[in-house]
Amino acid sequence: MDKFDNLELKVDKDFFSSYNFFMICTMCPRKCNVDRNVSVGFCGEKDKIRINKIMLHKFEEPIISGKDEDKGSGAIFFVGCNLKCVFCQNGKISRNGVGIEFSSEELAEKFKELEKMGALNINLVTPTHFYKQIIEAFKIYQPKIPVVWNSSGYETKEMVEEIAQFVDIFLVDLKYMDNEIALKYSKAKDYVEVVAETIKSMRKLKPNDIIENGLMKKGVIIRHLILPTHTADSIKVLDFIHDNLGENTIVSIMSQYTPFGDLFEHPEINRKITPLEYKRVVNHALKLNMMNCFTQDLKSANKMFTPDFD
Repeated sequence: MDKFDNLELKVDKDFFSSYNFFMICTMCPRKCNVDRNVSVGFCGEKDKIRINKIMLHKFEEPIISGKDEDKGSGAIFFVGCNLKCVFCQNGKISRNGVGIEFSSEELAEKFKELEKMGALNINLVTPTHFYKQIIEAFKIYQPKIPVVWNSSGYETKEMVEEIAQFVDIFLVDLKYMDNEIALKYSKAKDYVEVVAETIKSMRKLKPNDIIENGLMKKGVIIRHLILPTHTADSIKVLDFIHDNLGENTIVSIMSQYTPFGDLFEHPEINRKITPLEYKRVVNHALKLNMMNCFTQDLKSANKMFTPDFD
């Protein structure tokens, strides 16, 4: 008889459950399949929440940041990102990993602190890769003010459905309608299909835009940042929104593109957009009768509007 024949293997299930020993990360469309207890995913982060800055932020859309006399949006800037946009204005935290670890319990306390400071909402900026930990924070404390999920949109439909019960407003990017452009600038070859499905899910989950006294309480806002020399793709973005979500969709047409980082390999986007480029995109929105659009002054393309990440 082999000496192992009668060996009974006993597993301490509580140990493995608490350690997440067999957990591999499939939180986002990258599906890295890495154990983020010990290694980082494509997002550059392990399983511990990391945050760079928590602040009252006044430079979001007016229905998010409020009027001049308001305190602003309660922004929480998470470290890491599952996109690698070459032009990222938050590159110091999205790629270079500058931040402090927080537990879900500590994050819940920050929700309370922002409420006490007079924040109009809790604005979770680039939260996708920490969404499970954020859900745990919501289970500890659900804010009494609206919660904004401020994301790239490169997320799974399943994640959106899971987080929707804790979120009031989806503030989501729609960067491209061309996968070749998405691969070139954000390393996401399936961007269009993924984000299209994500945004449709967000609209289905939050079908009504509710605005009271000039402030958004529930709904969806789609942001589009116009890139230099890429207005043709911007027009395709507006066409997609119009055809799939309707002409009444709230869209933020952003002129604030400012060259950040090393764009030596991408000279075509190593400048700000021109007035003519911006006018072309805005005029197309008007042509589509999309009247619920936020527009920006070209002066918004200024590094002074980017938070000082330290």
